[in-house]
Amino acid sequence: MAEVAEVAEVAFDAVLCDVDGVIRFFDGSRVAALERAAGLAEGSTAEVGFAPENDLPLLLGRIGKAQWVDSIARGLAGRVTDAQARALAQAFADSPFRADEAVVGLLRRAREHCRVVLVTNATAWLDEDLALLGLTDLADEVVNSSRVGSAKPDRRIYEIAAERAGAAPERCLFVDDRQENVDAAVALGMTGVRYRGPEDLRRALAAVLDGRGVSG
Repeated sequence: MAEVAEVAEVAFDAVLCDVDGVIRFFDGSRVAALERAAGLAEGSTAEVGFAPENDLPLLLGRIGKAQWVDSIARGLAGRVTDAQARALAQAFADSPFRADEAVVGLLRRAREHCRVVLVTNATAWLDEDLALLGLTDLADEVVNSSRVGSAKPDRRIYEIAAERAGAAPERCLFVDDRQENVDAAVALGMTGVRYRGPEDLRRALAAVLDGRGVSG
């Protein structure tokens, strides 16, 4: 895998970027407060909500939000009252979110030079969320797992993203906050960057922002 420090020397034609954990961040304070009030350890609701048996059907578009909330409430049953389980599940599903403006700014600049595609394991209502954030024009394409029926790190979602970008995999820069997702992109021939903060993206985009990383 190309290290972040080396990416600036690699030419590419498209930026394939994750959403959650890179662009979008959730506020879990309301859920944490409800967990404390119910006598649960903080993070218990997220553990249930992100368990593969509850999360994956949502991210593959097989269930909707109401069904996801039901599954979280069921997963909390017996640990808290039914009313508390329902309140926690709903609050978790409705957690507020914000966009990292530094990352948004970098991607907008990158889009002036090359294609930008969002590649995300996300819900069927992602487009509505992007509209709330004012980010419907951030990327040329959005490859959403719940729409294409394939989730990272499955190879197919990367192939779809490269096709949508109109770029060969080896000409794509892939950015994600999860190592297994980066590794899958690299296995397909992409340049991968594990995202930890805006500076990682800034270094990765140095070539494209000054024109050195775009083919003519």
